Parts: sequence; structure tokens; C-alpha cells
Amino acid sequence: MRSEPYIQDQILTDLKTDLEKVQKGVAQALINCNYTEFAQFAIRLCLEEAIVNAFRHGNRSEPGKVVKFVCKIDHESADFKIEDEGHGFDPEGVPDPTAEENLEIPSGRGLMLMRAYMSEVAHVPPGNMLHMVYKNGPDPAN
Repeated sequence: MRSEPYIQDQILTDLKTDLEKVQKGVAQALINCNYTEFAQFAIRLCLEEAIVNAFRHGNRSEPGKVVKFVCKIDHESADFKIEDEGHGFDPEGVPDPTAEENLEIPSGRGLMLMRAYMSEVAHVPPGNMLHMVYKNGPDPAN
């Protein structure tokens, strides 16, 4: 028998404390829905990058600004929306971290990882909401 989807809809006010809570709940939901260890790692990494980016870059670490986190996890997919209070940005304007001239610049690595691990990654205009989906299935290496 399949379990009900795990749904979380909350306002994050503190990066460290709330990130930890989000990660714990998501980790348990992924285990309950039979996601592989690879998938659990990939999702954890992408969520951390997305939430940290929302607090640090979107909200510019300004006290009082929050991040909205929504997720739905079931046996087929894990769907995440992370929205900050910033003005948004154009993800196409982020330098390619694999280009020779950018190898020593840390900018863009998180986006690159999200695009590599997640099944879908979209920035909702004006660019202050990130929508990521991971489709459950066999590990890419298999």
C-alpha cells in the first residue's frame, strides 16, 4: 500500500535552524517513498543550494526577510518550490562555472548542480521563485 504524499508548506525565517528541519522532513519522506541513496543525496544537495541561495542572494541575508518553502513528495516525484523576497534574477546571466575564465570563481556552481541532478529546474519570473522536480526512478548510473 502506498502512503499519502508528504506535503510541506512553510515560511523559513532562519537559515540554519529551518534548513535542518526541512532536510529532516524531506529525508524521511524520501526514505518512505523508496528513493535511492543517490536520489536522496542529489535532492539534499539541491535543496541546500536553493535555500541557502534564497537567503543569501535573494534576500541578501537581510533580517526579517523570509523564504517560502513548499514541497510534495510521493513515490513518483519530489516537487519543490523555494521563493525569496528578492527582486529576482535572470539565471541565464549567471556565468558558466565550467568555462575556462570562470574556473576560479565560485558563482554558478549551485545552479549547475541543480540542473545536473534534478529532472526539472525552472526560475519563475521575475526570478525569485525556483521550481525543482526530481522524478523517482533508477539511478542514472544504472
